[in-house]
Amino acid sequence: MRPGPDHDHSTFLTDDPSAQAANATRRVPSTDGIEIAVHDLGGEGPVLLACHATGFHGHVWQPVARRLRDFHVFAPDFRGHGDSSAPHDLDYDWSGFADDVLAVVAELAPSGEQIVAAGHSKGGAALLLAEQRRPGTFAAVWCYEPVVFPPLDGAHSLDNPLAEGALRRRETFASAVAAFENFASKPPFNTLDPEALGAYVRFGFRPEPDGTVRLKCPPVVESKVYRMGSQHGAFEHLSKVTCPVTVVSGAELPFGPSAFAARVVERLPNGRLETHPDLGHFGPLEDPARIADSIRQALRDSALSR
Repeated sequence: MRPGPDHDHSTFLTDDPSAQAANATRRVPSTDGIEIAVHDLGGEGPVLLACHATGFHGHVWQPVARRLRDFHVFAPDFRGHGDSSAPHDLDYDWSGFADDVLAVVAELAPSGEQIVAAGHSKGGAALLLAEQRRPGTFAAVWCYEPVVFPPLDGAHSLDNPLAEGALRRRETFASAVAAFENFASKPPFNTLDPEALGAYVRFGFRPEPDGTVRLKCPPVVESKVYRMGSQHGAFEHLSKVTCPVTVVSGAELPFGPSAFAARVVERLPNGRLETHPDLGHFGPLEDPARIADSIRQALRDSALSR
């Protein structure tokens, strides 16, 4: 359902009392003095770690988690995002996101048992980087358009239009409702499911003393993360990821994660490609029901065989 012009948008900015709300949050120490906020999105069953894309936060997985009650879903905020702390030097080398994943896994599986995981964009890359560093961490991984680029020349890789665009992102709004209405009215956020957009706004902005709301992930942080997205080298080491990996892609674009999804799968020892050409790069936030079904199909057998 898309919100119409007369819809009360505030309904998407509050908890659904019929669903388990993401109220339980724990803080987990990562490297460099960073504390990672990990949100318990509920469910009963095998542990599923859900990792978000650049500029978002763990709570955007709520609409998917609500449809995955046969898993116990936990969703962290990566460093510099949501309610997690940020590096003082604004160093966003993507190895730090792998550190965050491994720190959260150690908290959720203290005896070293394998868990399953789902990641979107940067979140998918972080999962693959973590598995490369510590093989056997995951029983299976589901990734939607992971940012795992084949090697690019250094000059081109630093010329990132997403990084430049992030710097122009509006940081404050008069209210959460005003922020929601702004995003719902124009690309690319207008393709998001209203519940997902509501979660993004509700948990992605903090109230200011003057009544306005401000992005928790500042534009400068988002820009730095984008700029480092082609520098982590995960593509060259995909052979180390031997667990089952489902790589999911939306509409193929000339340049971007969808364009390289098939090449990523070719390098994975146990990879499988799934395509949804009617979805964009924000697929997990566009169609939570379909994405939940995809995750369940990809991860259920691996989760039950642990």
